[in-house]
Amino acid sequence: MTRAQQSEPPSPDAETSNIFLVGRDSRGHWVVQDERGLCGGLFVDRNKAIRFAMDETGKRPQAIKLVPGVLELDMSRRAAATSPPRSADRDAARERRAA
Repeated sequence: MTRAQQSEPPSPDAETSNIFLVGRDSRGHWVVQDERGLCGGLFVDRNKAIRFAMDETGKRPQAIKLVPGVLELDMSRRAAATSPPRSADRDAARERRAA
């Protein structure tokens, strides 16, 4: 077997978890952003935006959604692994008040 034949396919979780949105912002720039807000960018044209999204999704067009309205790039969200969920913050605050 060749090395390419021995490689494993992407995991199903990776395939379903990375959905990328493609659209235009209020200034007319092409925007690509994953639904979790962890990856994205601004592009000069639609083809380059879609090419980026295709590369990021492993060439899976079903993982790309075209947004008909305005899509503003928002990279202010943090990864779930680095920030606790809001409910955990509230529970910790309650425990501090109770102590």
